[in-house]
Amino acid sequence: MFAVLLWMGWRQAPESWSDAAGASGQASPVDQVSRGAYLARAGNCVACHTAQGGRPFAGGRAIETPFGRVYSSNLTSDPATGLGRWTEGDFWQALHHGRSRDGRLLNPAFPYVEYSRVTPEDAKALWAFLRTVPPVARENTAQELAWPYRTQWALAFWRGLYFRPAVWQDAPDQSPSWNRGAYLVQGLGHCAACHTPRDALGGYRPGAEFGGYHLPGQGWYAPSLKDLGQAGLDAASREEWVRVLKSGVGAAAVVTGPMAEVVSQSTQYLSLEDLRAMAFYLASSSDAPGRAAVAEGARGAAASAGPSGVGAQLYERHCSSCHGEQGQGVLGAYPPLAGNRSVLMVQTGNLVRMVLEGGYAPSTADNPRPHGMPPFRLVLRDDEVAAVLSYVRNAWGNSAPPIVPLDVLRDGASAH
Repeated sequence: MFAVLLWMGWRQAPESWSDAAGASGQASPVDQVSRGAYLARAGNCVACHTAQGGRPFAGGRAIETPFGRVYSSNLTSDPATGLGRWTEGDFWQALHHGRSRDGRLLNPAFPYVEYSRVTPEDAKALWAFLRTVPPVARENTAQELAWPYRTQWALAFWRGLYFRPAVWQDAPDQSPSWNRGAYLVQGLGHCAACHTPRDALGGYRPGAEFGGYHLPGQGWYAPSLKDLGQAGLDAASREEWVRVLKSGVGAAAVVTGPMAEVVSQSTQYLSLEDLRAMAFYLASSSDAPGRAAVAEGARGAAASAGPSGVGAQLYERHCSSCHGEQGQGVLGAYPPLAGNRSVLMVQTGNLVRMVLEGGYAPSTADNPRPHGMPPFRLVLRDDEVAAVLSYVRNAWGNSAPPIVPLDVLRDGASAH
């Protein structure tokens, strides 16, 4: 079986670039470069392929994985260190098959599992845009993966288990909006890369698509996009979801953490039509019991005024001036805490990080001067962080299990 999987992972090559381009027809956008730039935004390529303080698309950004650290590659047009000597077919091979120009298997930290769904037409447009990126001479940084994960045979085995190249095909029984949303979410948007749980070898867990995942090495939890008790959406919340991804803020949410970068670099630039298509697709597969469970818990606690004691005192001293005495928040600035799904989730790591590290929304065209939350790591002890968060999770009709100091110690340590 091992040998079979190894062979499958190495041999995968269902079609050449000429076959794919021929099968898709010759139609192309009038302005390939402009369209390619838009698609690169949809894929948030610049975020991963730009090191902190570095030149755009020149690579070198560290990406944490459970198996070690990998570094993004140089996508500029430099002939020696970037893509300057690549062909359109070489680019298709990387995007669709997960192979470099020399045939080497690429690490799936580059999300070719999702990018394999990109159509040949969109691949051509992306390539046209990348050819215009000014050259930057920057050698790619060597990967820092433990053995055997850095070997080609380990990658071949992984591919044999988890990867099958396949160009996107619209579902004939679904609407154009659903298909467009599914294409963006499952393909260039590669939402599953953060929001789908993985097994011990880093492959997606079967049947758990968009079920939520603790991001390795970051301490953040990417919430479920299906559970209405987390970040799932239904028909009634689609426009609010679009607003959050366009501006970074909404009536009941402010984007922070890794998702703030996604909004800043990617989703704020997408058209309303595309964002609505993505929302339509995700809402079609949401899990209704999630929100029902949260609502039931809130109703059960609505008769009480919430717990008192040190947590309430800390909230009054440090939090109420922004989030309100009743946790009502300030529209467009500070999110409400009463009934907030992020506050009530079982996964509490994001809450702890927000208090310890602070929270900062992205600056966007629709919200150029976002409000932020200061860090309290040097202000509150672990037991005080636990007390104030336990109060917030059980005041104003909220009902959720309390947080203990050990939770704060564990989740706080994961931030470093």
